[in-house]
Amino acid sequence: MKMETEADIRLAGVGKTFGSGANAVRAIGDATLDMQRGDFISLLGPSGCGKTTLLRIIAGLERPTEGEILVRGRAVWEEGKRSSEATRPVSMMFQEARLFPWFTVAENVALPLRLQGVAKAEREARAHALCETVGLKGFETMRPSALSGGMRQRASLARALITKPQVLLLDEPFGALDAMTRDTLNMELMSVCAEARVTTILVTHSITEAAFLSDRVVVLAARPARITEVIEMPFERPRTLDLQRTTAFQDMLVRLRSTLTGGH
Repeated sequence: MKMETEADIRLAGVGKTFGSGANAVRAIGDATLDMQRGDFISLLGPSGCGKTTLLRIIAGLERPTEGEILVRGRAVWEEGKRSSEATRPVSMMFQEARLFPWFTVAENVALPLRLQGVAKAEREARAHALCETVGLKGFETMRPSALSGGMRQRASLARALITKPQVLLLDEPFGALDAMTRDTLNMELMSVCAEARVTTILVTHSITEAAFLSDRVVVLAARPARITEVIEMPFERPRTLDLQRTTAFQDMLVRLRSTLTGGH
């Protein structure tokens, strides 16, 4: 079903309940949000509040109990069935790299194109170009076991981008990495998303990461996840790590932390 909308992604009254009767667990309650093309939004909230569930619903991996999700004007769910038309421009990256150990880096990166039936020469060329973009030039023929955690996540990011997605969903992709590697990958992520005008939603527990990367930070309450506030990040782009040392940035962290804790 094609619907007229200016939003790249629209959540309208989205809710999710697991189970039924006395065992029912309300995970998400009445989530409503619009995102424009090229927006970078972070979902920030307490552990277990439903951030990942909401991301999975947008990706079409989890069916909402109520409400509607539109991607580029198309409903993700129609009559209880997922729409491949709506989810085709969507790519998702997880906290674990999920690379196949028997494939090389380039083969892992190119896998989505292989599944789409793209010719070998084209998928190899695009995989090698993306490996260079994410800092893996020279590592294309290596197996994942030979890579550091940060390099495996670079490969995972390249794989998520190889289909040229219009929407990128990120579930704490750099959460397990050391601070310096995380900073480096966040800078690369910002650059790639901005250049391609990819609409991006990041789930994170890091207030600093959310403030630094995002155009807006969506603060969620404890389960059931409800959007309590959407806070604009007033920082010019492109951004550098120096931003994090400014008074304005530190003040924003205080505001976000206060919003998360309800002012306590």
